[in-house]
Amino acid sequence: MKKQEKKPVKELEDFGKSLVDDIEKGRNPTIEFNLRSLSNIIFDEKTRTLGLGSKQQQRTFFNVGHAKKFLQTLEVAKISKSLLDVQKHASLRDVFYMAKRTIPSSSINIVDEQAESDNAIEDLELITGCSREQLNVNANKMGSVAGNVVVEDSGDTINWAKLGSGGWSIPSNVEDIDFKSIKAKYIIYMEKQAVWERLHEDKFWEKQNCIIVTSQGQTTRGIRRLLQRLNEGDKLPIYVLADFDPWGFYIYSVLKFGSINLAHMSGAMTLQNAKFLGVTADDVANYDLKKHFIRFKDVDFARLKQIADYDWFKKNKAWQRQFKMMKEFGAKLEIQALSSKGITFISEKYLPDKIKRQEFLD
Repeated sequence: MKKQEKKPVKELEDFGKSLVDDIEKGRNPTIEFNLRSLSNIIFDEKTRTLGLGSKQQQRTFFNVGHAKKFLQTLEVAKISKSLLDVQKHASLRDVFYMAKRTIPSSSINIVDEQAESDNAIEDLELITGCSREQLNVNANKMGSVAGNVVVEDSGDTINWAKLGSGGWSIPSNVEDIDFKSIKAKYIIYMEKQAVWERLHEDKFWEKQNCIIVTSQGQTTRGIRRLLQRLNEGDKLPIYVLADFDPWGFYIYSVLKFGSINLAHMSGAMTLQNAKFLGVTADDVANYDLKKHFIRFKDVDFARLKQIADYDWFKKNKAWQRQFKMMKEFGAKLEIQALSSKGITFISEKYLPDKIKRQEFLD
C-alpha cells in the first residue's frame, strides 16, 4: 500500500543550506514558497480537487514586516530537525512550547500563540514538500475504526476486529502503518462517535463486511490520510454518513474535494471517489422524519448559501436539489433522528437498504 516518500531530513538540510548560501553571498536571506491565501486557491476541474495556484510569496530576514515570521519558520524547522535526529514525535502543542521563548536582549517572544507555530509548520510543509507528520509533528488523536483488518504499527500486530467496544484509536501519523490483511467491501465514515458506537455494538462491520470509521466531528488529517491509503491500495469505496445540515455537507466536501486551509496537501488528503450516503432530504420523506427537524438560524442559511456556491457543487443538479430542499425546509436533521424508528434501525434497515439501492450523492 502506497506511502508518502520519506525525505524530510534532506529537505530541511537543503532549506538551511539555501539560507547559508544567501548569507555567504551577501544576499538578504530569503524564503520563497507558494502563497497560502484564498486568492491563490484554485479548483482543478480535471482532478476535482482544491489546490494552490502559482502565486509565490517571499519572506526576507531584513524586512521588519517579515522578520518575526521568518524567525518562526526557522525555529519550527530547527525543532523538526531535532525531533527527526532523535526519532521522536511531538504534538502541535509541544512544538508551541518548544518555540515559545524570548529573543535574547529583547522582550519579544518568538511565538505568543499556538496559531503562530501552527502556521509556521504549514509554511514549512510547503517549503520542504513534506507533510507535518513526516516532520515528526502530530496532532491529537480523535478517531476510531473497526473492521476485519490487520495492521502492523511500530512492531505491534493489531487486529481491528478484536479491540473491544472502543475499536482502534487512529494515530495522527499513519504513514508507517503496514496493512497485512484487509477483508472489506467498503468503508463508512461518519462524523459522530455516537453513531459509530451504535454500528460497532451492532457488529455492522462484521455483518456487512465493511470498515467503520469516525473522527468525532471534522475529519482529522490522520483519518483522511488513512482513508486515502485504504482507498488507493485496495480500491475500497468510501461512503460518508453525516447530518442533514450545512456542516454535515461541508464534512463531505472536505473529504472529497479538499479544504482551503490544506489546499497544499490535497494530493495526500482527498478522496475523489467518496460518495455521500446520508442523511438526505429524500430520507426526510421516506422515513417520516419532519417531526425531528431543528429549525435553521441565520447562520445556517448563510452557511448553506456559501456551500451551494462552491465551484464543485454549482453545476451538480443532484446536490443543488438537496440545497434547495434544505432551504425550503428551513431546518436541519441529525443522524440520531433515525433512532426514533428503533435503536438498531440504522444498522439493520437504513444503511443496508440505501447501500443495496446505491442511493448515493456524488
